Amino acid sequence: MINPRMAAAALAVALFFAAATDYVPAFIDADGKVFGLFRLDVYKDALHVASGVWAAASAVLSRRSAKAFLTIFGTLYFADGVLGVFTGAGYLDLSIITQGVSDAPPGIKILTSVPHLALGAFGMVCGWLSDDQSRKGALA
Repeated sequence: MINPRMAAAALAVALFFAAATDYVPAFIDADGKVFGLFRLDVYKDALHVASGVWAAASAVLSRRSAKAFLTIFGTLYFADGVLGVFTGAGYLDLSIITQGVSDAPPGIKILTSVPHLALGAFGMVCGWLSDDQSRKGALA
């Protein structure tokens, strides 16, 4: 079974890394795009940091907290990624409202959505498959 606290800690690291990529020149191309795909800004970085703090706090607090984080975070991020595949914009950063549907090619929409799809899927799967010690104790 999956340890939800370890999974939440792994997501915290990934989210802090996502926030940091905007400030590491090796990840930014000549057009100012991270990995040549998307632009991050202070607002998006703040969302990644806030999500990372939420992940880290849930990992430290308890298994139950980590499991709840994984399920909620995973669902939110995965749904944001799905919206991004079809529109090139997301709802977590409000870009679907502030910028509308992107005219980017479908391949770019998919590639820019992969991080949220992957993080979201990881969170949902880990949340659903994580062992629940309290239930095990009640059944034993």
